[in-house]
Amino acid sequence: MALIVQKYGGTSVASVEMIKRIARNAARLHRAGNQVVIVVSAMGKSTDKLLEMIYLQSKAPPERELDVILSTGEQVSMSLLSTALHTIGVEAVSLTGRQAGIITDSNHTRARILEIKEERIVKELQQGKVVIVAGFQGADENGEITTLGRGGSDTTAVAVAAAVGADVCEIYTDVTGVYTIDPHMVAGARRLSYISYDEMLEMANLGARVMHPRAVEMGKKHNIIIHVRSSFTGEEGTIIREVTSVEEKFIVNGIACDVDLAKIAIVGVPDKPGIAAKIFAAIAEAGISVDLIVQSIRKEEDNDILFTVTREDLSKTLSILNEVIEEIDAKEIYHAEDVAKISIIGAGMANAPGVASTMFNALAEEGINIEIISTSEIKVSCLIKKDKINDAAEAVHKAFNLGEENAPVV
Repeated sequence: MALIVQKYGGTSVASVEMIKRIARNAARLHRAGNQVVIVVSAMGKSTDKLLEMIYLQSKAPPERELDVILSTGEQVSMSLLSTALHTIGVEAVSLTGRQAGIITDSNHTRARILEIKEERIVKELQQGKVVIVAGFQGADENGEITTLGRGGSDTTAVAVAAAVGADVCEIYTDVTGVYTIDPHMVAGARRLSYISYDEMLEMANLGARVMHPRAVEMGKKHNIIIHVRSSFTGEEGTIIREVTSVEEKFIVNGIACDVDLAKIAIVGVPDKPGIAAKIFAAIAEAGISVDLIVQSIRKEEDNDILFTVTREDLSKTLSILNEVIEEIDAKEIYHAEDVAKISIIGAGMANAPGVASTMFNALAEEGINIEIISTSEIKVSCLIKKDKINDAAEAVHKAFNLGEENAPVV
């Protein structure tokens, strides 16, 4: 039979009753002859409660101690699930990230998986057990507990699936799959039966919250079939896999919106080689990701550089830039948090003329001004005012007929 890796997010393990339900589902798979590995997140909002407790002790707790306390949330879930399986007569074993052989770098609170020494997991599977692994965590080469940051349990699940050679990695969440756009924003959003790794990666990077980009990257690298589906229904979800050109029915396959942005403009930047490199190297050294970079010429000797960061990184970025602008002799910095990004994504866009103009026309008809445009082979992104994002989402979704299964592509 099959080797199946399943991941259950916080909403899926929010109560003891829900954990019992997962145990019953796992038991059915196991009794049918399948090997089953389950990766679990912390229960419900328990991670938030752990953070609240440690921040009551210190406004700037050591990152090592943050990892130590945060890792306990998943350990509660895995132990409860293992116990639930034992209660219904299924052998099971729970493993922390370290026990499961998940080796990471030493970047506390945002570690990356370096390798998985899968021997322990494989041994337990061969003994006929359901293996439950704590998501979101691992250990560095010195045995220090680390956590993987936002979306870490997704990454754990796909990495484990790759390590043990799973037939499928099922990501169970509170939505029924990947949609053409967030259904909370557009009532006519359509669930996709499948999506390519590249399209899903763009959607994840551009604001869609269904899958974390690192998990999708790992799936693509190891060619792991990922099935995103709901914990609360039995229906099929969305398959993330390699998609052939024949299957690219829609030129635009989805829309992602991101309202968690801030815009920064550095005004009066000297037009000299190496200036932009100095600015963005300083930001990168702080581990801050930058998006939607635009450089415009104001005068013969000066440029303006405009870009976006997450709102979470705004304060840190401004602090860095206040030092850099003196060094490069720029004039001043502006910033704003009233912006949002809307992006269209589709593997079929690369050789399709008129896609960008369709998007721009849809926004223009709604009276929405575009501040920045960024493109790649399979996406077009526009920065607009945040209070226009819902209108923009409706208009662009309609312009590309994304709510209709068999509608024309443009």
